[in-house]
Amino acid sequence: MLYDKLLDKSGNFFLIAGPCVVENEEMVFEIAEKVLGICNKFGITYIFKASYRKANRSRLDSFTGIGDIEGLELIRKVKEKYNIPALTDIHNNEEAALAADYVDILQIPAFLCRQTDLLIAAAKTGKIVNIKKGQFLSPESMKFCN
Repeated sequence: MLYDKLLDKSGNFFLIAGPCVVENEEMVFEIAEKVLGICNKFGITYIFKASYRKANRSRLDSFTGIGDIEGLELIRKVKEKYNIPALTDIHNNEEAALAADYVDILQIPAFLCRQTDLLIAAAKTGKIVNIKKGQFLSPESMKFCN
């Protein structure tokens, strides 16, 4: 079970890392391979993270992704090729079920960590949900994001 794998008995941490957003196949495989090599060297469990769509951009005309299904397919290909867990951000309720078909972990961006409907939709998928702490919340307030 993935959850058990993440609770590594060695006491080592796991690393969530990858590109901000999927841009192309070459990029995601290159990043995954290099980071996985480093993690294997040091005995660290690696979780590949990439957003298939970047919803929080600083400009309206900023790059947001190559297409939802195309991005999710590439994330799944990395997961399958390297036999590692994969994670992606979701931004609205409808994305939860869609993304859950491709990844092991759904991540809630910090600026959405208190969106009750989004958290419930993510939880209903049965996937692990990683909730990033919003800068506007105290650490103690995070216990209310469940």
